[in-house]
Amino acid sequence: MLAILVASLSVLQIQAQNSTIQPLSADDRALAIEIFKQLIEINTTDTPMGNVTVGATAMQKRFLDAGFDPSEVHLLGPDPRKQNLVVRIKGTGTAKPILFLCHMDVVQALAKDWHTDPFKFVEQDGYYYGRGTQDMKDSDAALVAIFLRLHREGYKPKRDLILALTADEEGGEFNGANWLVQNHRELVDAAFVINLDAGGIDLDHGKPLEADVEASEKIYADYRVTAVNRGGHSSLPRPDNAIYQLTAAINKLAAYRFPFELNGVTRAYATEMAKIESGQTAADLHAILASAPDPAAVDRLSRDAGWNSVLHTTCVATRLAAGHANNALPQSAEANINCRILPGHTREEVMQQLIALFADPGLKVESVLKGVVSSSLGSARPMEPPPPLDEVFVPMRELVNQIWPGTPVVPEMETGASDSIYFAQVGIPCYGFSAVALEHDDVRAHGQDERIPIDSYIKSVQFFYPYLKALGGE
Repeated sequence: MLAILVASLSVLQIQAQNSTIQPLSADDRALAIEIFKQLIEINTTDTPMGNVTVGATAMQKRFLDAGFDPSEVHLLGPDPRKQNLVVRIKGTGTAKPILFLCHMDVVQALAKDWHTDPFKFVEQDGYYYGRGTQDMKDSDAALVAIFLRLHREGYKPKRDLILALTADEEGGEFNGANWLVQNHRELVDAAFVINLDAGGIDLDHGKPLEADVEASEKIYADYRVTAVNRGGHSSLPRPDNAIYQLTAAINKLAAYRFPFELNGVTRAYATEMAKIESGQTAADLHAILASAPDPAAVDRLSRDAGWNSVLHTTCVATRLAAGHANNALPQSAEANINCRILPGHTREEVMQQLIALFADPGLKVESVLKGVVSSSLGSARPMEPPPPLDEVFVPMRELVNQIWPGTPVVPEMETGASDSIYFAQVGIPCYGFSAVALEHDDVRAHGQDERIPIDSYIKSVQFFYPYLKALGGE
């Protein structure tokens, strides 16, 4: 057994040493940008104007035109507008396949809110702008370009490499990752998953701080809070106005902070970050890691949105609706409360906490569950941290060090939600890493003027080409 282990580690070390970052050729760079532009300009929002299938079909055509065997290019899904694309590069079968997971849907963007057209690929001042440039058509395009290149070069891995481009990660009714796991497991079954919708390089004024790898994630939840009133004429205002009742509850939520908590992943993350950070932040991280965490240190760290999301369950009002006429008291007022729940807690538990916080029997609080996504996550176990596999991390560390020298690779808890959960639930380990470098204060996913530095996109393509070859084996 010792001899086998030593031999296996030697192979990994050789693969890592042979994994070399190389500049992209002019043709490979042009193709990666062309695919990125094409995807950005296809509206894949979960709206009447959006259609994921259009994007998936466009990528299917690229693979078929490049000569991929049609039996290895699958377009399928439960809804005509929400088709998923699964593409496979066949290996020798020496080892179990690896799945690379990317979603194709994006959050709605309104042109009036942006300084550029959100569905036009705009190059400006060293950035690419457009909805999906960060979340996550950058990674979609990078992986499509790399799969096409590997096929063109006749690459034959030891194990199958699978790319899944999926629909409805953002909470729609036809989540592609979950649907594929439940209905076509044979297409996506793998030794492990690399999910490009998580992790990445955190920059501070251009300096790389750490390379985050998703090891766990929070649970996504929505709650509808409703106040109902008999209404009346606006000339006769009353204090029991449904809007006043609802906003009183929202103000309580705004002033509330869920309890501080560390789990295995966030404790390890804070430990590593304490070595990287400096000054007050480093001191506060050491203080919260103590056997008796310092409440003042917790408070200071929690004033930062990033650390607050790591240390606490968070809930925030994201949508409001009320009233039916300008000259009438509202008969109802409704708010959506979006929560990201720390592992180890349930949706029901958080809902009861909200009810207790609002302390208003006149408010109705209910969990909002819709479609396949909710039915699966509603009863799901928290995502367990995957094993620290050398075959994942040895070449990753080597390649990260080549592009961003001295940058530590640090497991983290994803404070949002991703499709990793669906694979983790069926026992397939998931590692979230995008190889995209972003300033920690310039994360614009879901927001206005979403953008990615041109250099960051190109480096992610440069990273994943040798990384896929290292994972697949020469």
